[in-house]
Amino acid sequence: MTAASRGPRPANLAFAESPVQLLNVLEWAHHAGRPDLLVVVLSPTDPMSRGQLRRMAGLARDEGFAVRWQETRGDRGSPARALRDLAPSLVRAERVVVGDPLSRYARVLLALCGPRALTVVPDGTVTMECAARLARAERLVRRHRRDVRDPGGLPLTPVAAPARRRLVPGRRRAVEVFTALPVAPPPGASVTVNRFAWTRARFGPPRLTRGADLVGTALVETGVLDPDRYVGAVAALAAAHGATRYLAHRREGVEKLHRLAVETGLEIVRPDLPLEVVARRGPIGRTVLSFPSPVVHTLPAALAGTGVTITVCGIAPEWLRESASPRAGGFLAAVAESARSAHGLSPTGAGDGVRHLPHGPIMSGNT
Repeated sequence: MTAASRGPRPANLAFAESPVQLLNVLEWAHHAGRPDLLVVVLSPTDPMSRGQLRRMAGLARDEGFAVRWQETRGDRGSPARALRDLAPSLVRAERVVVGDPLSRYARVLLALCGPRALTVVPDGTVTMECAARLARAERLVRRHRRDVRDPGGLPLTPVAAPARRRLVPGRRRAVEVFTALPVAPPPGASVTVNRFAWTRARFGPPRLTRGADLVGTALVETGVLDPDRYVGAVAALAAAHGATRYLAHRREGVEKLHRLAVETGLEIVRPDLPLEVVARRGPIGRTVLSFPSPVVHTLPAALAGTGVTITVCGIAPEWLRESASPRAGGFLAAVAESARSAHGLSPTGAGDGVRHLPHGPIMSGNT
């Protein structure tokens, strides 16, 4: 499943491990003037992610970019085969575009190459976490990570320091962060605002429905939110705002989604592409409700000028599981507050019933 030309290798090499990363690679390429680019998809094992990635890979090919699908997690031999196959492209790349610098694969690949330019495109709020860690010169590991070896056989200790150095700007390397999220880049790095110009030019404007849509989150699946509290909050939000559809996150479990459908009456929709594309294609509700997540920053850009209202729903402390990280609540609150500040969102009116919901502040704004 490869589509790379037999001519000279592209000078720009992009790695994507998720549908959102690949979308943002396309946005960067559009902003950069469609440079010669080879997109390498480091395939995940999750079926929903693989399906969305295959459709995004098709869009990338339609745009004229070479796309290489690389199986990386099929068995214990996959990582070694992937690194061997990618080595020639890594050595020749003048610019590398990477989506998640905290990813195990990304760190190994960064340690093996020495590009003159590096661009980081976002894969959710991990971009904010990574930028903060680089600014503080901290290790590039996730807050919950304790092990140092990938189940697929990727040792991290020997490559952690070289990977971190690749992300630090210097005389021989320019570092760019291309994102719609509010980030403080490492000293010497530049930030380019992603305004989702490719998505807006390629899709829409969408047809708006009369009802509201509620964006799902995988915070239950990641162990942050209590499932009973979450289902109750979704039911209350749907009743208060007249929501009719629930746009599921690709990592949400089937059993939880079935429970939501039964207990809330919402129509469960499993998007076949990243939400920014799905919303721009339409149809989409005139109001879109979302818990704190990257979409509260990306949807205002993707839906600019459409008249859609984005509403950000706060997370109450009692929703958190006892086993959740002590920093989880503060981080989620910071995501909501940063969206309010960045996009001019304001508190909802007292007469809309929201004040009776069992959760924290809610902010809304028209895109």
